[in-house]
Amino acid sequence: MVKELTEKIENKSIADQLKFLADRFSGKIAFSTSFGLGDQVISDIIFSNNIPVKVFTLDTGRLFEDTYKVWDKTLKKYNKAIKAYFPDSDAVEKLVSEKGINSFYESADNRNECCHIRKVEPLARALKDIDLWITGLRAEQSDTRTELSIIEKNDMYDLIKFNPLINWKLDEIIQHIKDNDVPYNDLYNQGFISIGCAPCTRAVKLGENVRAGRWWWESKEKKECGIHVSVNTVPRISTKNLDL
Repeated sequence: MVKELTEKIENKSIADQLKFLADRFSGKIAFSTSFGLGDQVISDIIFSNNIPVKVFTLDTGRLFEDTYKVWDKTLKKYNKAIKAYFPDSDAVEKLVSEKGINSFYESADNRNECCHIRKVEPLARALKDIDLWITGLRAEQSDTRTELSIIEKNDMYDLIKFNPLINWKLDEIIQHIKDNDVPYNDLYNQGFISIGCAPCTRAVKLGENVRAGRWWWESKEKKECGIHVSVNTVPRISTKNLDL
C-alpha cells in the first residue's frame, strides 16, 4: 500500500495530496500538531481548503505559555476544531508524587517515563481507529529523521504515516507562514527552533542541530520522545534570525 499511495500522490500539491488521502481514508485520517512552524503550515493547508482531516494536539501540561497563545490564535483565525488529548491524571499524579516534579533531569529512563506518560500514551489514544497519520516531520530537523519517507508504514501504531513536509527546508516553511499570515510561536524569534515542553526546551546556539535545544542535558544522538523513531545522521545547520 505504501508504494501505491506514494505513486498516487506523486507530483501533486500538498493540498491535493491531503484531499486524495482524506477521501481514501475517510473518517480514518488525522493530523497531530504541536503548533510548530511546520505543523502550522499543514494546519493552514487543511483548514484553508476545508479538508476533512481530524486535527489534534497533545497537551502535556507543561507547555510554554507561548504555545497556548499560538493555539488560541490558530483557533480564532480558522474557526476550526483542534481536539486536545491530555495525559492520564492518575499516572501524572503517581509520577510526580513518587519522583518529584522534575525527575526527567535525573536520568534518561526518568525522562522517557515522563514522555511516555505525557505524550506517547495520549498519542496512542488519539490514533485509535486511525488508519493514516499526518505529521509535520522534516528530514533536516534532527540526526534521527533523515531516513523518513513521504509515506511509510508505522508498526508502532499499525497505520500509514504521511510526512508531507519531509523535504521542505526551513526557509520554505517561513515563506509559507509569511505569505499566508499563519499564526506562529513567538519563541521562534528568540532562538527556539524546536519547541516542546517548557522544562525540556532551550534556545539553539549558532551552528547547532535544530533539535539541540531539546533535552540538551542528554546525549546528542537520538533526541526523540518515543513518538517518532528513526535513525541515521544529518549535517548540522546554522541557525539564524528567523525574521518572522
